[in-house]
Amino acid sequence: MNFEEKTLSEKSVFNGKLIKVAVEEVETPKGLKAQREIVHHAPAVAILALTADHKIILEKQWRSPIHNTTLEIPAGKVDSRDSRDALHAAKRELNEETRLKAGTIKKISSFYTSIGVMDEFMTLYLATDLTPVENELPQDRDEQLVLEKVTLDEALKMIDEGQIEDAKTIMAIYYWRGMNNHG
Repeated sequence: MNFEEKTLSEKSVFNGKLIKVAVEEVETPKGLKAQREIVHHAPAVAILALTADHKIILEKQWRSPIHNTTLEIPAGKVDSRDSRDALHAAKRELNEETRLKAGTIKKISSFYTSIGVMDEFMTLYLATDLTPVENELPQDRDEQLVLEKVTLDEALKMIDEGQIEDAKTIMAIYYWRGMNNHG
Protein backbone atom coordinates (compact mmCIF):
# COMPACT_ATOMS: atom_id res chain seq x y z
CA MET A 1 0.00 0.00 0.00
CA ASN A 2 1.28 3.45 -0.92
CA PHE A 3 1.13 6.01 1.90
CA GLU A 4 3.26 8.80 0.47
CA GLU A 5 1.63 12.16 -0.16
CA LYS A 6 2.86 14.32 -3.03
CA THR A 7 3.59 17.93 -2.09
CA LEU A 8 1.98 20.22 -4.65
CA SER A 9 2.98 23.52 -3.02
CA GLU A 10 4.52 24.82 0.19
CA LYS A 11 4.06 28.30 1.58
CA SER A 12 6.03 29.71 4.51
CA VAL A 13 3.63 31.51 6.85
CA PHE A 14 5.90 32.24 9.82
CA ASN A 15 9.66 32.35 10.30
CA GLY A 16 10.64 32.87 13.95
CA LYS A 17 13.71 32.32 16.14
CA LEU A 18 12.60 28.89 17.34
CA ILE A 19 10.15 27.62 14.73
CA LYS A 20 9.12 27.98 11.12
CA VAL A 21 5.55 27.27 10.06
CA ALA A 22 4.62 26.13 6.57
CA VAL A 23 1.36 25.21 4.87
CA GLU A 24 1.57 22.47 2.28
CA GLU A 25 -0.99 21.50 -0.30
CA VAL A 26 -0.67 17.77 -0.89
CA GLU A 27 -2.20 15.08 -2.99
CA THR A 28 -2.98 11.87 -1.13
CA PRO A 29 -2.34 8.45 -2.65
CA LYS A 30 -6.07 8.29 -3.42
CA GLY A 31 -5.83 11.52 -5.43
CA LEU A 32 -7.48 13.80 -2.86
CA LYS A 33 -6.11 17.30 -2.25
CA ALA A 34 -5.48 18.22 1.39
CA GLN A 35 -3.76 20.93 3.42
CA ARG A 36 -1.03 20.20 5.97
CA GLU A 37 0.16 22.72 8.56
CA ILE A 38 3.72 21.92 9.58
CA VAL A 39 5.91 23.35 12.33
CA HIS A 40 9.63 23.02 11.58
CA HIS A 41 11.78 22.89 14.71
CA ALA A 42 15.49 22.29 15.31
CA PRO A 43 16.55 18.87 16.61
CA ALA A 44 16.57 18.70 20.41
CA VAL A 45 17.99 16.75 23.34
CA ALA A 46 16.76 15.77 26.78
CA ILE A 47 18.73 14.35 29.69
CA LEU A 48 17.69 11.83 32.34
CA ALA A 49 20.25 12.98 34.92
CA LEU A 50 20.52 10.64 37.91
CA THR A 51 22.44 11.58 41.04
CA ALA A 52 24.67 9.26 43.08
CA ASP A 53 21.89 9.04 45.71
CA HIS A 54 19.42 7.77 43.07
CA LYS A 55 17.43 10.93 42.39
CA ILE A 56 16.35 12.51 39.12
CA ILE A 57 17.11 16.15 38.43
CA LEU A 58 14.01 18.07 37.39
CA GLU A 59 13.67 21.71 36.42
CA LYS A 60 10.76 23.88 37.39
CA GLN A 61 10.16 26.53 34.76
CA TRP A 62 7.48 28.65 33.15
CA ARG A 63 6.08 27.43 29.82
CA SER A 64 4.19 30.10 27.89
CA PRO A 65 2.21 27.71 25.61
CA ILE A 66 0.37 26.32 28.67
CA HIS A 67 0.64 29.48 30.83
CA ASN A 68 1.93 27.48 33.76
CA THR A 69 5.06 26.14 35.40
CA THR A 70 6.18 22.61 34.61
CA LEU A 71 8.59 20.06 36.01
CA GLU A 72 10.84 18.70 33.28
CA ILE A 73 14.15 16.99 32.76
CA PRO A 74 16.95 19.20 31.38
CA ALA A 75 16.53 19.72 27.63
CA GLY A 76 17.26 22.07 24.78
CA LYS A 77 17.74 22.40 21.07
CA VAL A 78 20.75 21.36 19.06
CA ASP A 79 22.11 24.63 17.70
CA SER A 80 25.07 26.15 15.88
CA ARG A 81 27.31 25.67 18.93
CA ASP A 82 26.89 21.90 18.58
CA SER A 83 27.70 21.36 14.87
CA ARG A 84 24.56 19.18 14.61
CA ASP A 85 25.95 16.85 17.30
CA ALA A 86 23.18 15.84 19.73
CA LEU A 87 25.62 14.41 22.29
CA HIS A 88 27.51 17.72 22.37
CA ALA A 89 24.20 19.53 22.86
CA ALA A 90 23.25 17.21 25.73
CA LYS A 91 26.54 17.87 27.53
CA ARG A 92 26.19 21.62 26.93
CA GLU A 93 22.58 21.75 28.18
CA LEU A 94 23.51 19.72 31.29
CA ASN A 95 26.24 22.27 32.05
CA GLU A 96 24.06 25.31 31.32
CA GLU A 97 20.97 24.16 33.19
CA THR A 98 22.35 22.08 36.11
CA ARG A 99 26.02 23.09 36.31
CA LEU A 100 26.91 19.39 36.24
CA LYS A 101 28.83 17.12 33.90
CA ALA A 102 28.35 13.40 33.44
CA GLY A 103 31.09 10.83 33.88
CA THR A 104 28.87 8.51 31.81
CA ILE A 105 26.35 9.62 29.22
CA LYS A 106 24.56 7.26 26.85
CA LYS A 107 21.79 7.50 24.31
CA ILE A 108 18.47 5.99 25.37
CA SER A 109 16.32 6.72 22.31
CA SER A 110 15.45 9.23 19.61
CA PHE A 111 11.87 10.18 18.77
CA TYR A 112 9.58 12.76 17.23
CA THR A 113 8.00 14.90 19.96
CA SER A 114 4.69 15.77 18.29
CA ILE A 115 4.60 13.98 14.96
CA GLY A 116 1.13 15.17 13.97
CA VAL A 117 2.24 18.79 13.48
CA MET A 118 5.96 19.13 14.15
CA ASP A 119 9.20 17.69 12.78
CA GLU A 120 11.17 18.16 16.05
CA PHE A 121 13.41 15.11 16.55
CA MET A 122 14.63 14.63 20.12
CA THR A 123 17.35 12.38 21.51
CA LEU A 124 17.07 11.30 25.15
CA TYR A 125 20.28 10.59 27.07
CA LEU A 126 21.01 8.97 30.42
CA ALA A 127 23.61 10.92 32.42
CA THR A 128 25.22 9.41 35.53
CA ASP A 129 28.38 9.90 37.61
CA LEU A 130 27.51 13.59 37.89
CA THR A 131 30.05 16.10 39.19
CA PRO A 132 30.13 19.91 39.24
CA VAL A 133 31.53 21.53 36.09
CA GLU A 134 34.81 23.45 36.23
CA ASN A 135 33.73 25.96 33.58
CA GLU A 136 30.13 27.16 33.71
CA LEU A 137 28.67 27.92 30.30
CA PRO A 138 26.40 30.96 30.02
CA GLN A 139 22.74 30.29 30.72
CA ASP A 140 19.99 31.40 28.37
CA ARG A 141 19.09 34.97 29.34
CA ASP A 142 15.35 34.34 29.13
CA GLU A 143 15.31 31.10 31.15
CA GLN A 144 14.50 30.94 34.83
CA LEU A 145 14.99 27.47 36.30
CA VAL A 146 14.75 25.98 39.78
CA LEU A 147 16.23 22.50 40.18
CA GLU A 148 14.54 19.77 42.18
CA LYS A 149 15.82 16.28 42.97
CA VAL A 150 13.31 13.52 43.63
CA THR A 151 13.34 9.75 44.05
CA LEU A 152 11.79 7.37 41.53
CA ASP A 153 8.78 6.74 43.79
CA GLU A 154 8.26 10.49 44.21
CA ALA A 155 8.56 11.05 40.45
CA LEU A 156 6.04 8.29 39.67
CA LYS A 157 3.62 9.77 42.22
CA MET A 158 4.08 13.21 40.64
CA ILE A 159 3.06 11.74 37.26
CA ASP A 160 0.01 10.04 38.82
CA GLU A 161 -1.03 13.28 40.52
CA GLY A 162 -0.58 15.42 37.38
CA GLN A 163 2.41 17.37 38.71
CA ILE A 164 4.52 16.06 35.81
CA GLU A 165 2.74 16.25 32.45
CA ASP A 166 5.66 16.72 30.04
CA ALA A 167 6.00 13.78 27.61
CA LYS A 168 9.81 13.59 27.47
CA THR A 169 9.99 13.68 31.26
CA ILE A 170 7.35 10.98 31.68
CA MET A 171 9.19 8.84 29.12
CA ALA A 172 12.47 9.32 30.99
CA ILE A 173 10.92 8.43 34.35
CA TYR A 174 9.30 5.29 32.94
CA TYR A 175 12.64 4.33 31.41
CA TRP A 176 14.26 4.83 34.83
CA ARG A 177 11.59 2.61 36.41
CA GLY A 178 12.42 -0.07 33.82
CA MET A 179 16.13 0.19 34.66
CA ASN A 180 15.29 -0.52 38.29
CA ASN A 181 13.01 -3.46 37.43
CA HIS A 182 15.50 -5.10 35.07
CA GLY A 183 18.83 -4.73 36.75
